[in-house]
Amino acid sequence: MARPKNQAERRAQLIDATARTVVELGATATKLRDVARVAGVTPASVLYYYPDIQELFAAVFERSAATYFVSRERAIVQAEGPVARLRACVRSGVPWPGEGEQSTRLLFELFPVALRNEVAADRQRAFVHQQTELYRQVLELGHKSGEFTLIGDACALGRSFVALEDGYAMDLLVGDATAQDIEDRLLDHARIVTGNPAFGRSG
Repeated sequence: MARPKNQAERRAQLIDATARTVVELGATATKLRDVARVAGVTPASVLYYYPDIQELFAAVFERSAATYFVSRERAIVQAEGPVARLRACVRSGVPWPGEGEQSTRLLFELFPVALRNEVAADRQRAFVHQQTELYRQVLELGHKSGEFTLIGDACALGRSFVALEDGYAMDLLVGDATAQDIEDRLLDHARIVTGNPAFGRSG
């Protein structure tokens, strides 16, 4: 591997290598030497930038969470009107085959890091808050326009969507649901909490 021009580039390369390794081996099985092998550097080089592999995991989680959130935000902004935006919010949170499923798998592999690393824990809390806010904003938009009759507080309902996403994503990762199953279930939830029949599965 060519020598990076600066430390930021080297860190980015190590984060890339760690992400690939975690998806392949799982976080619990990933060792510093595995990351070094994939990155094409020595273990000592990895330690120079990340003295603890948990710090490296936290960096991977932070970047992955940020990328995931920006992707969701972009999809929602491109939709017009509360119904279309809530559909976009739901769809962007489903781990569809390919990049979506891989991103979700990576994040789930790294979730336990938050139990041991305070930086990762802070990022996890922020990540959940950001996603909850996406839903809250769309739900309040629909409420103000008269298109949604919310059954509760928009923030609490937004958090319920995020919790359902996490639970259903785990179903998918263990082979107990498909991406389409998840979207259908979340749309059912959307119909219930908004009182809008547009969220029927065939809608």
